[in-house]
Amino acid sequence: MTTTEARTIAAEAARAYREAFGDRLIGAYLLGSLSYGGYSPAVSDIDLAIVLTDVRDGDPSLVSATTEALQGQSPLHRKLSVFWASLPALREGRDDGRFPAQDRLQLADHGRVLLGADVTREVARPPAADLLRESAKFAIAVLATDEVTAEFRTPRRLLADKVWFTKAVFFPVRFRYSATTESGRAATNDESLEWYLAQPEAPSKSLVRLGARVREGHPLDAAEVEPELAAGLVPLYRHYIEAELRRLREAGEPEDLVDAFEDWLKRLG
Repeated sequence: MTTTEARTIAAEAARAYREAFGDRLIGAYLLGSLSYGGYSPAVSDIDLAIVLTDVRDGDPSLVSATTEALQGQSPLHRKLSVFWASLPALREGRDDGRFPAQDRLQLADHGRVLLGADVTREVARPPAADLLRESAKFAIAVLATDEVTAEFRTPRRLLADKVWFTKAVFFPVRFRYSATTESGRAATNDESLEWYLAQPEAPSKSLVRLGARVREGHPLDAAEVEPELAAGLVPLYRHYIEAELRRLREAGEPEDLVDAFEDWLKRLG
């Protein structure tokens, strides 16, 4: 799928949400690599944001039904990922739909209008504490599970699924870069990669470079990938977790979140 095809699907989805919400839809916007560049047909999602006048009780079901109908049209449509909230909530730095802090920051920095009004300048930029807390909770919920930890030791899906492989490699890289970005900008994959590879103490650079090549379309060859994962994946995550623990402690984040990272570090071995 080319970038043009991905944008065509995003525009089609924007029209579908306008039909679903009518006058309550203020605008629809491209997010992610489709908005700031670096879109990879092999692994990138089609990220779309919709902004509403308000949020009502039936809206989660309406968004879900519209999204499922779109995703069912083709394998390309299944890449669609939708973020949504009301404009009053976005102005106040809240999420009353599905719009995590990191994605609100992306909307403020990189959102591109597909239809409707451009309200990106009205979006409140999330404070650093919110970005830290939400990214940490995301990491624990998605990456620190027993299933994923077992996959780190005996990879199966990582050897067969380009999307999962590149996400697993780039999540800690982006998280580490975002932690050092004092300007509060939304970090891109390319910026994160360049920064990480320039760090003298950063481990697993060979694995990270391979992840970048796979993201660009390089084949996911198990014979090439498996030794890289065996040598680099756990050190990459230990580096991230240790740095995140320092940040969480310094920021005075809840003890249960700190404990979850400590437990994750122990389970990685």
